[in-house]
Amino acid sequence: PVAATCDVHFLDPDDSIYRAILMAGKGFKDADSQPPLYFRTTEEMLHEFEYLGSDKAREVVITNPNKISDQIENISPIHPDKCPPVIENSDRDLRDICYKKAHDIYGPNLPDIVTTRLDKELNSIIGNGYAVMYIIAQKLVWDSLDHGYLVGSRGSVGSSFAATMSGITEVNPLPAHYICPECYYVDFDSPEVKKYARMGMSGCDMPDAVCPKCGAKLNKEGHDIPFETFLGFKGDKEPDIDLNFSGEYQSKAHAYVEVIFGKGKAYRAGTIGTLAEKTAYGYVLKYLEEREISKRKCEIERLAKGCTGVKRTTGQHPGGIIVVPHDKEIYDFTAVQRPANDVRSPIITTHYEYHSIDSNLLKLDILGHDDPSMIRRLEDLTGVNAQNIPLDDKSVMSLFHGTEVLGITPEQIGGTKLGSLGIPEFGTDFVIQMLLDTNPQSFSDLVRISGLSHGTDVWLGNAQKLIEEGDATISTSICTRDDIMVYLINQGLDEALSFTIMESVRKGKGLKPEQEEAMREKDVPEWYIWSCKQIKYMFPKAHAVAYVMMAWRIAWFKVFHPLAYYAAYFSIRAKAFSYEDMCMGKEKLNNRMKEIQNTPKFEVKNADLDLLREMKIADEMYARGFEFMPLDIYRAKAKDFQIIDGKIMPPYSAIDGMGEKAAKEAAEASKGEPFTSMENFRDRTKAPKSVVDKMKELGLMGDLEESDQLSFNFL
Repeated sequence: PVAATCDVHFLDPDDSIYRAILMAGKGFKDADSQPPLYFRTTEEMLHEFEYLGSDKAREVVITNPNKISDQIENISPIHPDKCPPVIENSDRDLRDICYKKAHDIYGPNLPDIVTTRLDKELNSIIGNGYAVMYIIAQKLVWDSLDHGYLVGSRGSVGSSFAATMSGITEVNPLPAHYICPECYYVDFDSPEVKKYARMGMSGCDMPDAVCPKCGAKLNKEGHDIPFETFLGFKGDKEPDIDLNFSGEYQSKAHAYVEVIFGKGKAYRAGTIGTLAEKTAYGYVLKYLEEREISKRKCEIERLAKGCTGVKRTTGQHPGGIIVVPHDKEIYDFTAVQRPANDVRSPIITTHYEYHSIDSNLLKLDILGHDDPSMIRRLEDLTGVNAQNIPLDDKSVMSLFHGTEVLGITPEQIGGTKLGSLGIPEFGTDFVIQMLLDTNPQSFSDLVRISGLSHGTDVWLGNAQKLIEEGDATISTSICTRDDIMVYLINQGLDEALSFTIMESVRKGKGLKPEQEEAMREKDVPEWYIWSCKQIKYMFPKAHAVAYVMMAWRIAWFKVFHPLAYYAAYFSIRAKAFSYEDMCMGKEKLNNRMKEIQNTPKFEVKNADLDLLREMKIADEMYARGFEFMPLDIYRAKAKDFQIIDGKIMPPYSAIDGMGEKAAKEAAEASKGEPFTSMENFRDRTKAPKSVVDKMKELGLMGDLEESDQLSFNFL
């Protein structure tokens, strides 16, 4: 029997132009010579096969395809069930780990607020089958800590006290409180503490105090974050535990997932890369230009829109790992492949885009981040344990008010008014201006600013305007999603309604008329309601706290261990560096900065803008009295800046044109026999001749001759 079908690449005949543009963009010379590959209706198919006669055409177009269809059972390409992994005794282990940590911190007799919060969370987590997710995260974090790398939490996981007590996050979500590390005295309820708790402030903002029972210095804890923002008001919302691991450790974390669950049970989450709008626009322009066709701008935009979103390639999520339960195979859910079909890649990903199967299989977000790498490098350089750095140091806070603590003036660093350059979350021009506008006075204020800077339509045209007009302050503005729920509950609104309003606002859905009415009934100001309606996306407070904790520690090193800070910054965070422009003294650096700054916006290159950002850090370093030392070809490392004799030695990778591979080769070769000539250096390091010539020009090659060959000059 014969069944008729057609080769379908697009829906309507007029869509053929999009395929022609895409094929031309890929370099196909016959892009305009394609057959009619549109989807045909039954009537159109009968017309195509009318040469067989009416009866035979109906047989091949309608009857036979239906016979085949009737023999195929209904199947779904996606597994219908939720299949989380299983770790034996995870419920009991989670409870035991949490209570052990709680007793270590709060003593043998736990305060009621601790047991109430912990029991409430654990009952929700275990009752809804989420304990295994906590145990997986706990194992990953503990393994990272064992390797010497802190882990930053993302999203709302820091809202969970169980996550804190199981060691997944450093963020303590309880209200501000004092704890005595010696006798376990706690203070949640004194008027002094309540004053901070009522304002939703962090415990580290409270003044130092001593234990009234034993005289020991009290620890200050708590950031006042409700659990409901993580697991919902009924505790049944599936937790999404996202973690920031050091980029240096990330691959080991991915490998450790396979250690936990066994080989063949962990795969990278696959992604599908589609054609971006700008790329599609370029394809259209090139297609029309090559064919000398003139179109109006609106038609060009229509054609570009038709090409936008078409699958371009496959890839991998930067940190997503899909976990398969022990009694299943990955093929029960999806095929697997190598990203972009690169058979040389060691990475295996899911064939389906991970969103298609994330309701069936657990996806772990094990992301790489610079902050934990920075912290580790700073600890190695100074011997200081970053977890012991106080979060209330006045010198650190002064970085966000001016430059005096750095011993310099704004005029010495191109007019930058604050000392927060290079501090994660607080070093961009945008956030520096926010700091100037808001004048933060506490750690809590920095958390609010972090929330504002990461939200959409939360600061610009919203909180900024309200603060300027005197309707709100940094303390009363809506800065994080949690602020809404806590504020509305304090105003007397129903808890569930407060949660619903928060969820609606933080997703950019605004307020319903009945929600506005309920808010007005509880005397919520009109400016607050207006502010809620402007918001498109809101950052979770727990995420902001985790970011600011990391940033604060790095800022502490900037103040008290400047050489270590700059060496670590240029090694890890700098996205661009030029030995020639940055290491030859402040005057040359400033001249190059002015050159970039004076280049018209439409002419300046993105690479120069990246370089300018790092130049500002180098300029600040010079202003503080620190210098780079000349690169020593026998002592320089591949990519790490070193502190030698009170100066910073750049690595091989700081030299323009010296790629990562060549830098590694050079650092490795320098450990062997001394170089005998520039030619010998090139041969052993595989560095390009132009780079070695530049090194000679910069005075880095010493007295090495060009070649090992002897020259005989006869008179």
